[in-house]
Amino acid sequence: MSETVSDTGSPRTVNASMLRARGLRKEYGKEEGLVRAVDGVDLDVAPGETVAVMGPSGCGKSTLLHMLGGLDRPSAGEIHLAGRRVDQMGERALARLRREAVGFVFQAFHLMDELTARENVELPALLAGSTPRAARRRALGLLEQVGLVDRAKFLPSALSGGQRQRVAIARALANDPLVVLADEPTGNLDSEATLDLLRLFDSLHEAGQTLVIVTHDSRIAATADRMISMRDGAFIDETRLTGGTTGTTGTGGAAAHLGALAGLEE
Repeated sequence: MSETVSDTGSPRTVNASMLRARGLRKEYGKEEGLVRAVDGVDLDVAPGETVAVMGPSGCGKSTLLHMLGGLDRPSAGEIHLAGRRVDQMGERALARLRREAVGFVFQAFHLMDELTARENVELPALLAGSTPRAARRRALGLLEQVGLVDRAKFLPSALSGGQRQRVAIARALANDPLVVLADEPTGNLDSEATLDLLRLFDSLHEAGQTLVIVTHDSRIAATADRMISMRDGAFIDETRLTGGTTGTTGTGGAAAHLGALAGLEE
């Protein structure tokens, strides 16, 4: 498939790897104080694939995610999104790419407290040049998708943690991104809200959304197509959970197996 990309950095078509990293490294400090937060990571994510990167706090997984999404620049290595070399972009092109092609979901939600749920979801579309009417229509549709259209006029302070995270996911989808990057999305949620979020991520996956999720929560990781283990800045193991023997064993196939792993079965 073609790797054609506009000169402004906005991808027009999708290449075989939606997201690709080679030799990715992030270093802090110098000499004896040198810390390699990410150390020589290679990654390929196919269109429509869900990849979970799992590891303990401090292993470098959030730093990795920030580099993949253009929030932080690598010390070395390459990042490609839909064929476009992300790590070589200028600040203006990088900002446009983040706005139009990448959706971010954070542990702390990062909603604007003075805006309603609908206005939080509208904002990325407005910043991307959408008309207010189109942005509102898109926001209401996304809030309905995440089950919160009845909370559209509520401020974040009037929403539960799980509801705020669902608003954050709707906001991440506002500009129909090529990839959604989620950083510990269940870290501030209780068990019930976590299960709701698991089902929402599953519906996004079924709809063909490309997802990369970093987490220490095995329930989240178990719903991915692939689970990658990370330690000390490097990938140490990879398990394919769908499309192979792991994902198809037993009655019910992949869905039943993953549901059992994630604790979703009743």
